[in-house]
Amino acid sequence: MMLVSMAGIPVACLGAYWLFMSPYSQAFGRYPYRGDRSDRVVALTFDDGPNEPYTSQIADYLASKHIRATFFQVGRCVERFPETTVRLTAAGHVIGNHSYTHAFHAYLMPGRLAREVARTQEILRAKLGRRPALFRSPWLWRQPMLLRTVRRNSLQPVSGEFCHALEVFQPDGARIARRAIAKTKPGSMLIFHDGVDGRAGNRGETVRAVRITTEELLRQGYRFVTADELLGVPAYQEDAPAA
Repeated sequence: MMLVSMAGIPVACLGAYWLFMSPYSQAFGRYPYRGDRSDRVVALTFDDGPNEPYTSQIADYLASKHIRATFFQVGRCVERFPETTVRLTAAGHVIGNHSYTHAFHAYLMPGRLAREVARTQEILRAKLGRRPALFRSPWLWRQPMLLRTVRRNSLQPVSGEFCHALEVFQPDGARIARRAIAKTKPGSMLIFHDGVDGRAGNRGETVRAVRITTEELLRQGYRFVTADELLGVPAYQEDAPAA
């Protein structure tokens, strides 16, 4: 009996992961991870920034290829590098909400979660003059309380596919790129990390992976769009401009 119970633990863990953190789970409501497209179009997305100098290195490379991307940003990182967020927007990139602290325990307290979302909305409104309409939860966590909070703030939840399961640990950039390229299909939303859980950290291999991935996808005839364009939803809320 004990052996049966022990054997069931990994299965239960995998089941819990699929429900609450899998890029593909729709168990608690619509959380799109790709666009319904048949043409060769893909969205590059970046989480956990801004984080310098890596966010700007990525942005400079994308500018050289005339590519626009979507950056899901952590509120306290925007406070640390506000000029980076402003520059990204000026370059045509879309900014989304990625919580204020990127702290897992925030998910366990309904009031804290609502404040995290709202605080980042206001930080971005102050910097950009408008509030994002896109939200991606850290670790792609989703459950009914979170999705209700997101929708009460008139935000569209956005999932995606991780470029490489270990990218956050910075394996070789070419290895990250190989996996990202293999995953890409028409309508894909690829998730890279220009930051580390809302903290500073070296993302040099991610910068390298973005270059390799982008060059190969361009060679294959892919076109790059932002997440809102891919999903056919607004990038920003209709809102009065900041004073």
